Amino acid sequence: MKAITLLQPQKIVFGTGCIETFVEDYQKLGLQRLFVLTAPPIRPLIEEPLEELRKAGISIEIFQNILAEPTVNDFKAILEVAREFKADSVVGIGGGSVLDVTKLVAAFINSDQQVEDCFGTGFIQKKGLWFACLPTTAGTGSEVSPNAILLDERDHLKKGIVSPFLIADAAYVDPKLTWTVPAKVTADTGMDALTHCIEAYTNKFAHPSVDIYALKGIQLIAANLEKAVNNGQDQEAREALAFGSLYGGLCLGPVNTAAVHALSYPLGGEFHIPHGLSNAILLPSVMKFNMPANIKRHAEVAIALGCEPGKNDEETAQRGVDFIYQLAAAVGIPDKLTALGIPQTAVDGMAKAAMQVQRLLKNNPREVTEQDAKAIYNSLY
Repeated sequence: MKAITLLQPQKIVFGTGCIETFVEDYQKLGLQRLFVLTAPPIRPLIEEPLEELRKAGISIEIFQNILAEPTVNDFKAILEVAREFKADSVVGIGGGSVLDVTKLVAAFINSDQQVEDCFGTGFIQKKGLWFACLPTTAGTGSEVSPNAILLDERDHLKKGIVSPFLIADAAYVDPKLTWTVPAKVTADTGMDALTHCIEAYTNKFAHPSVDIYALKGIQLIAANLEKAVNNGQDQEAREALAFGSLYGGLCLGPVNTAAVHALSYPLGGEFHIPHGLSNAILLPSVMKFNMPANIKRHAEVAIALGCEPGKNDEETAQRGVDFIYQLAAAVGIPDKLTALGIPQTAVDGMAKAAMQVQRLLKNNPREVTEQDAKAIYNSLY
């Protein structure tokens, strides 16, 4: 068995209402100046816990104007606000973009490194401030991963920074924070979490210690996504999705994603399509492309999705791809890039941009050439 490194937050708390545990834990740390990153819809859900911290004498600065796809310049502006506040700790309470910026603020606030010099793996030189992540979507799994994504305006491409110093000191996964998430966002982020699990399991670097997370995540999300989209107050479905997303996040550090994510980056970078939606629309086409490279693994994914076994692995694997097409349609994911306002004339440029994301393409079970990327994009017209 090949060696693998598993890096996770020192503390992971899961459970409805566990934001209260965060409040209790924070007060024991002896920190005084908390920089909170969040989004306007989340504010009403967190006012009470934050008020508890204020009463305990904690100074709090709230920043809530984070765009869905934050750029390098957006990040630098937020970093300056945190520096002026003289934060000694950071918490992110929000979706993937909020959590990614939280990680980077904590890492760079007392650093003389520039964020654009750290794209790639292992370039951040030291641990930054104490920080915690509380996801409000199920989701990116960012709360437990060592990854953060920013849009680099210089070449209109989303880029990743990967570092053990971007792993949160603590993650609090409170499904209650997802109850008010709109159906569309629930669908997009749920498909993103499902993509993490499927790409981790079918990955060239898949590993038994991560397979167990990936398969459980696939089961939970496949069985509950449509329920949560149809009824956001379905507590059981919300908890299952939050757990599935957490499992997907735990796959990201040791194994990571592959071609779905690589091909989705140009959609976000050039056309500002939300990350989850970009992955959702590409997932079945990329699975279909990857199937011949590892039929057995794709058949096992199909079983985890809840499909009946076929007469052989090939038939079973195809049922898995068909299931993903059906699930995507059921939760309102379009099946054509034109529905996202992306003209077919953009395909050549997107394929060229996707080829730059070798950090992820190297993980794919089947080699993806520029021609392959064009073919996958063109199949969505």
